[in-house]
Amino acid sequence: MPQALLTTDLSPLPLIARGKVRDIYALGPEPDSDLLFIATDRISAFDHVLATGIPDKGRILTQISAFWFDFLKDTVPNHLLPHNGPVTDQRLQPFQAQIEGRSMVVRRAEMFPVECVVRAYISGSGWKDYQQTGSICGIPLPPGLRESDRLPEPIFTPAAKISTGGHDENISYQAVERTVGVEIARKLRDLTLAIFTKASAHAASKGLILADTKFEFGLLPDEHGTPRITLCDEVLTPDSSRFWPADQYAPGGPQPSFDKQYVRDYLESIHWNKQAPAPSLPPEVAAQTRAKYLEAFTLLTGRTQL
Repeated sequence: MPQALLTTDLSPLPLIARGKVRDIYALGPEPDSDLLFIATDRISAFDHVLATGIPDKGRILTQISAFWFDFLKDTVPNHLLPHNGPVTDQRLQPFQAQIEGRSMVVRRAEMFPVECVVRAYISGSGWKDYQQTGSICGIPLPPGLRESDRLPEPIFTPAAKISTGGHDENISYQAVERTVGVEIARKLRDLTLAIFTKASAHAASKGLILADTKFEFGLLPDEHGTPRITLCDEVLTPDSSRFWPADQYAPGGPQPSFDKQYVRDYLESIHWNKQAPAPSLPPEVAAQTRAKYLEAFTLLTGRTQL
């Protein structure tokens, strides 16, 4: 199994941000420069980045996002620049080992401070919200739903992007209207649901249920200089979405999924107190998790090679 890439160093390129998974560098003078997104092999659980990475995870996430950006290009514009692919930029050649297959060059967008979440099944924080209130993000739902039940129709359940760490906070649609305005809120909701409909149909054709996902949007000028809503960041990966195998679907509890299930199960089994420092993972847990990510990649894209 290859070695995991946990951090990057592209000095003298300026590091703009280092998130739980992605390192972001500026490719020119700020504040208008293009950006280089690098997906590392870091993995987080219970809001902590673990000491052990998952080899090739960053490449898998990047290639899945690239697939979806192309798949959805007739539905929504995206922030990818056309020269993505093999490393040709001379400034980046010295860093090829760190970025090959796991990086994207993107336009810097004016991001909306809203996570655009859509749910077709009741799970995760939505299930907790429903248990307490009978609704999700203020949207009333039928009584008696079980965990992982399919909802009558997909619902838009936004979240506020919190920059101080921890989970993003579920908010109402009215809060989105107050944050970005009535017209933009409507466009974000309608676009989110349209993307989800197209993506879930593709997933279903591959034997997968897309239970929920989240998108991030920003504003970028079109060819005439007019700002338009643009799809950004990662798209429909196992880190941002719940994909379930359709042939194993059994509502009434959690479902097997193509994400960090092995990691979370292991951490629960060792009774970690979910406080720093985060523990390391045994090699077999890392290998099983990598295999799940790879399986999702193959099912969604039809490719077997990264």
